[in-house]
Amino acid sequence: MRSAYLLLAAACLVLSLRAQEPPTALAEPALPVPLRSYAAPMVPPIRLTDSLRLRSLMRAGNVYLTVQDALALAIENNLNLELDRYGLLDASSALERARAGGPLRGVPSASQQVNSIDAGLGVNGSQQAAGLLSGTGGGGGGPAGGASIQQVGQITPNLDPVVQNTTTFSHLTAPQSNLLVAETPVLIRDVHSYSTVATQGLLTGGVVQFYDYEQYLKENSPSDNLNPAVGPYMALFVRQPLLQGFGTRLNDRTIRIAQINTAAARERFRSQLLDLSASVLNLYWDLVSARDELRVRRQALEITQKFYDDTRYEISVGAIGSFELSRAEAEVATRRQDVIISQDTVEQRAIALKQALTHTEDPVLEGAPIIPLDRIEVPDADDLLPLPQLVATAMMKRPDVAVSHFRDQTDEINLVGTTNPLLPSLQVYGYTYDRGVAGTPQASGGGALPYFYGGYGTALGQIVRRNYPNNVGGAYLSIPVGNRQAQGDYGIDQLQFRQSQLRGERDDKQIAVDIANQGNALRQARARYAAARNTRVLQQQLLDADQKRASGGDTFNTLMIDRRSLVAAEISETNALAAYARARVSLDQVLGETLERYDISLDEGLSGGVKRESKLPEVTPPEK
Repeated sequence: MRSAYLLLAAACLVLSLRAQEPPTALAEPALPVPLRSYAAPMVPPIRLTDSLRLRSLMRAGNVYLTVQDALALAIENNLNLELDRYGLLDASSALERARAGGPLRGVPSASQQVNSIDAGLGVNGSQQAAGLLSGTGGGGGGPAGGASIQQVGQITPNLDPVVQNTTTFSHLTAPQSNLLVAETPVLIRDVHSYSTVATQGLLTGGVVQFYDYEQYLKENSPSDNLNPAVGPYMALFVRQPLLQGFGTRLNDRTIRIAQINTAAARERFRSQLLDLSASVLNLYWDLVSARDELRVRRQALEITQKFYDDTRYEISVGAIGSFELSRAEAEVATRRQDVIISQDTVEQRAIALKQALTHTEDPVLEGAPIIPLDRIEVPDADDLLPLPQLVATAMMKRPDVAVSHFRDQTDEINLVGTTNPLLPSLQVYGYTYDRGVAGTPQASGGGALPYFYGGYGTALGQIVRRNYPNNVGGAYLSIPVGNRQAQGDYGIDQLQFRQSQLRGERDDKQIAVDIANQGNALRQARARYAAARNTRVLQQQLLDADQKRASGGDTFNTLMIDRRSLVAAEISETNALAAYARARVSLDQVLGETLERYDISLDEGLSGGVKRESKLPEVTPPEK
């Protein structure tokens, strides 16, 4: 039974941990391939629960926390980082859309018009073929239509094949004033039409379209040779620009930009992860410093309380005057007030740290004090490299530098989109089409050639054999006079690109300045800590010397002054330690080495789970 319970608990733990893992990609629907494209992918839900690590760090109502555990909790539970993870999913979706071609999001695309009259079939078809009916014929035209595009630069053709079908069933009645053609005053027709258009865009900028049209007609006109009749029509259309809009490097630029943006999204997330780690480190060390100051304040209160008790005793035996009691009481009140203020500071900093480490508000965790287990340590030497080497390290490791380089690449790729429109528009096109006619002969129609007797198969055979071929080719040339719009777009993009380059150079120089400033700040923090430590040692020695010769009220006043000076020196040393820790964190951050120094991988940040286990000491120190 015990083994069963252990297995059940382990299974629950695994399921809980798996539920905590944030997805790194949109999940495809579990459908066969033909249907998968028409079902929505699984968009990951938001996570609003904390990982189990935080609960595992609780002992006797306290949360015992190391620096590594604080960073791990931030990676697993921080809401800002959870929000940043969706940026990678957004970049992946944008790449998927870019691979499909077409205009940018929100820009209308061209619409294709499908012809609906089969010239030469039936009474109206004969009149339309003879030029007696107005409107668009179904025989010779290529693709029509075109919407106003508001995107600046060449638009990539739609690279996903599109198949459109229109099926119409009609029962039509129309009066006929010319009896010589219809031989009936009322023309009644049953029409079935099927129109299919397949379109495929090309990365060269061209487009290929295939038309398949069929019309079935049955009418009450005695003059029809074939009634009912069927008239299929098939056409292949190809259009290719040769100047403006030509080239794969032009038309695949949005795909290349989306690929770069995907890599940039990872770097932006790494930048957020680095900034979060630096923020958590500062919060952790601030809490350590606040607790150290509280410890000093409490020790000062204990010693002051002892001085107060000793003063009362000295007064009771007549060694000193009673007026010294008021001074001792005031000193105790001051030290007690310092303790209360320090306690509030510790609570405030603990709350700030908890906010960075948790998703939701947990009443149990809210009331649990955080006991930091790591202490601030100042190494014997910082061993800082020369400034040029530090700058080179930052240029190689900082994610914001990588993002800036990616931005320069995308800006340069985008320039092609406004350079190409400077050229005139020259397009060549060609299309070939065939049609067929077949049906049932009608005796009253005057007879028809036996070649046209049959159904759809007969008419389709005519198309396949190309009995009635039609071939059309042409070119379209457009030369804008002045070309000011394209020139203006080109100038704007070029100037913005130059400004971006200058901003990049300015940012690189600022990085060097920031590194120099942070290096100086670290050296100054070390010097201040050394001075504060020496001052604290000297004040302790002075207090010890005065205590050895303590006698009478004057010596008591001297000891109180020495004690105040020692407390101030100890707090100054604590603050100097905290300043050194913040300076070290800032230098690592400006160098881009925070993640590397604390062994944090980008994959852990993306997955929202840290594999490193938390190891608490066997005997946890009691809270003081």
